[in-house]
Amino acid sequence: MTTPECYTCSQEARLDGLPLSERIAFDQHWRVAHAFDTALPGWLVLLPRRHVTAVHELTDAEAATLGTWQVQLSRALHDVTGCIKTYVAQFAEVEGFAHVHFHVMPRMANLSQELRGPRVLELLRRPAQQRVAADLVDGIARSLHARLTSSSEL
Repeated sequence: MTTPECYTCSQEARLDGLPLSERIAFDQHWRVAHAFDTALPGWLVLLPRRHVTAVHELTDAEAATLGTWQVQLSRALHDVTGCIKTYVAQFAEVEGFAHVHFHVMPRMANLSQELRGPRVLELLRRPAQQRVAADLVDGIARSLHARLTSSSEL
């Protein structure tokens, strides 16, 4: 079930028409997108494919694959971006984005000390001129898609 006033659900409703950056990989329960307003290349969002507003509302089937997705995304980001680790966070508090989603962010070796840990969130909702360029997002999406769809673990 999706909810029309929810941004995530509105995207899900048009899955086949989404650019690759909005459907890097998916299965029956989860969809992976590159964040659209970030200054951090490779910032991914893992989204349930049905409308869910709290983690405790996940079905057993969704929960059973959540960890696998998070680990596979972390491995793929390591392979594609060279990150030394990933951060994973879930809040779903911003107006219009209450749909549960998990941020999976590459932590590069050269990330400034001021942006490490929870301060990495400062790289989200950046002005247009600071955001990752569309061609870079597309390239990362293609590389991640190839890496994730060739993996037999998902």
